[in-house]
Amino acid sequence: MDVLERVKEVKILPVIKIDNAKDAVPLAKALIDGGLPAAEVTFRTAAAEDSIKAICKAFPDMLVGAGSLTSVEQAKAAQAAGAQFFVSAGFHRGVAEYAVANNIPYFPGVCTPSEIMWLVELGLPVAKFFPAGQMGGLKTIKAIAAAFPTMKFMPTGGVNASNVCEYLAYDKIVACGGSWMVKDTLINEGRFDEITRLTKEAMDLVK
Repeated sequence: MDVLERVKEVKILPVIKIDNAKDAVPLAKALIDGGLPAAEVTFRTAAAEDSIKAICKAFPDMLVGAGSLTSVEQAKAAQAAGAQFFVSAGFHRGVAEYAVANNIPYFPGVCTPSEIMWLVELGLPVAKFFPAGQMGGLKTIKAIAAAFPTMKFMPTGGVNASNVCEYLAYDKIVACGGSWMVKDTLINEGRFDEITRLTKEAMDLVK
């Protein structure tokens, strides 16, 4: 099964900020125990690269990607660490071209039709719609999607337990990015049982 199919299968992509790489493996286990063997580890901290390496080594079957990429250098580091896909808050042409050249799925953040045209130009099939909640949510996605019949979307930002099912019910949405089950405070306090509980709750919702 290819990466995009696995993203569709998990339905929710947990967006994770890890401050200390020692938390990476217990966090991954908490997600797996909750029924969600996937993670987008954001490059917003210095621990990202080591965290991806640790998760990939401990759980080789887990779907692990790198998020918040802002440079080709980060993309290369993420690939070397074992990341299977790339995500950015916005569109980065250098990262996009590197991803296409290396056959790595890339989900860049967009919120306008003009930005989606850049994805179409490069043959990228999925747009991360971000920040979804602030940009009009599902209503806006449907309006934009009408002009791009082949484009799929992964809304992120403002997605939570109360609206995730509404998003996923739309056939142009492959999955949702969310952080409500992996909040920074839960990770930093080592409350991995709570992360498992919230993850299981989320997965029960979307099954």
